[in-house]
Amino acid sequence: MSDALRQLPSIDEVLKSAALAAEPRERARLAARRAVEAARARVRQGGAGFTDADVVDALKTLKTPNLRRVLNATGVVLHTNLGRAPLAQLAIERLTQAAGYCNLELDLEEGERGSRYQPVVELLTQLTGAEDALVVNNCAAAALLALSALGQGREGVVSRGELVEIGGGFRVPDVMTQSGMKLVEVGTTNRTRLADYRAALGEQTALLLKVHKSNFAVVGFTEEVHTRELVSLGLPVVVDLGSGALEPLHAEGLTTEPTVASVVAAGADLVLFSGDKLLGGPQAGIVVGTRAAIAKLKHHPLNRALRIDKLTVAALEATLELYRDGMSDKVPARGLLLQTGGVLRERAERLRVLLMSHAVQSSVVETVGQVGGGSMPLAEPKSWACSVDRADPEETHQRLRAGSPPLVARVSDGRLLIDVRCLGDGDLEHVALAVRNAC
Repeated sequence: MSDALRQLPSIDEVLKSAALAAEPRERARLAARRAVEAARARVRQGGAGFTDADVVDALKTLKTPNLRRVLNATGVVLHTNLGRAPLAQLAIERLTQAAGYCNLELDLEEGERGSRYQPVVELLTQLTGAEDALVVNNCAAAALLALSALGQGREGVVSRGELVEIGGGFRVPDVMTQSGMKLVEVGTTNRTRLADYRAALGEQTALLLKVHKSNFAVVGFTEEVHTRELVSLGLPVVVDLGSGALEPLHAEGLTTEPTVASVVAAGADLVLFSGDKLLGGPQAGIVVGTRAAIAKLKHHPLNRALRIDKLTVAALEATLELYRDGMSDKVPARGLLLQTGGVLRERAERLRVLLMSHAVQSSVVETVGQVGGGSMPLAEPKSWACSVDRADPEETHQRLRAGSPPLVARVSDGRLLIDVRCLGDGDLEHVALAVRNAC
């Protein structure tokens, strides 16, 4: 092994290879270093020494974007690891337009500085019935900004059943602490009444916070207070709605979600929700509510630190326009969730035929997917998948993820399942080829 390690070429020697001749200097040097490191690791494991293929492989890796398209065969529509909601075609077109110079903060009519939020504020107020709106970079940021602006140095009352934690360790009590508020817990994990809130009110009470249990559910002997009841106590009410459905979603296996407009109509001062979940747009934290409450957020120092960029404005505006114009079916996340079982089964059958044409044996099976993104935790959307016959489903799945494009499926009960809910008709041939190569 020592002799084999000594025989490995130097970086300068590798840089003279034909494969690196036309590459930019820094890329070539990094590829050479990675190629030698790969050969060294292989030798230490008892394998062969350096080959020209090491340079080719290193260069290919460097030229492959870290963020790339993935075929989603998991059956999870809002898959956090896969970028959550896929954008509508109109949103993608607007991203292209906004990528260069654009009138982000210029009023073209007046020739003076304008507001970057203006393109989406009017749409959000029309769609939700709120007086005003603001958008920051995600819903966690919206919660931090709202609590800081309305309650810093004072108390916020929250039901114990709503002290949630979402992905990444984001906890409501921690956010309240960070905002400078003192948390006052009321009720119990499963039952909280209006009288519990009323008993907790005092001179230091700044607001009542209601958090929608987006990513879990409490069932059985339960009771919670409706937003309209909280408003009757006469203090500001902030509702973190999480997933943020602008329209009802009615399909087999889905559960009921409150719409943003219904919570605004109930009298909440602020309603917070995500842009990239049930709304189906880009990542954003959207805040709608009364003009007075929104004004406090706009003038808070945190607002600038949490503001959105031009690409988010462009994609969000396009998505909201689809809702306004009665074309929410063109928002991919909604369309994927509302597909019927018949459509999904027919697509799975077509995929099975394609797999057979590539000598891959599979069977069509009914499955249960997920909405994802912490939305509708009790939902069980029925779907259909091709179960690929493999003795090594985990290894095959690993090879699928390493393909081009990568295909992410799921392994359940020892079976490799290719769920078709999130696959377009134009994806099926690519999927079949990917599975053939992996097998």
